[in-house]
Amino acid sequence: MNKPTILAFDTASAHCAVAVLHGDEVIASAVEPMAKGQAERILTLAQELLVQTETRMDQLSAIGVGVGPGNFTGIRIAVSAARGLALGLGIPAIGVTAFEALKLGTEGPCLCTVDARRDMVFAQGFEAEYFAEPELSLFSDLPTDIPIIGAFGAQPQYSVAEAIARIAASKLSEDNHPPAPLYLRPADAAPARDKPPKIIP
Repeated sequence: MNKPTILAFDTASAHCAVAVLHGDEVIASAVEPMAKGQAERILTLAQELLVQTETRMDQLSAIGVGVGPGNFTGIRIAVSAARGLALGLGIPAIGVTAFEALKLGTEGPCLCTVDARRDMVFAQGFEAEYFAEPELSLFSDLPTDIPIIGAFGAQPQYSVAEAIARIAASKLSEDNHPPAPLYLRPADAAPARDKPPKIIP
């Protein structure tokens, strides 16, 4: 059986993160911090890594993508890019949550957390009685008797794009649905302050 080749990327936080996995080995990865501009950069960065590793698009087995939680716009950018690319190539796009990526490589019970700002976190527990489902919580309300990985806790074992690639590879044999953003709170975008322009009749 041929070793799978996975292209994975994530823009759920203020970065563009990409990795290329062949078999069990990450053969290229890159993370570029950026607060905006991910839509213009993510596929270009992915193409640069594919060229660097001499990997053709038609050699890819699947696209792995981070579905959040995190930045609303960033999540939509990555998920849309992954679904479009996978559709064009005729391969699956596999969504991976930030919690799954944080958990990878850690044994036993733990709580995985993503910074939600304003002293809040998105959290999900694994092999634990807390936060069985992902939810938004005050940091001060988190339990103190379980290891925390991510925001305000320990560093994960893998970078986000590498974790997404490895998890996507492990899900290749499953019946995967197209990835969808994982939102745990409503968008907090403020309405425009400027008055709309007058429409000339």
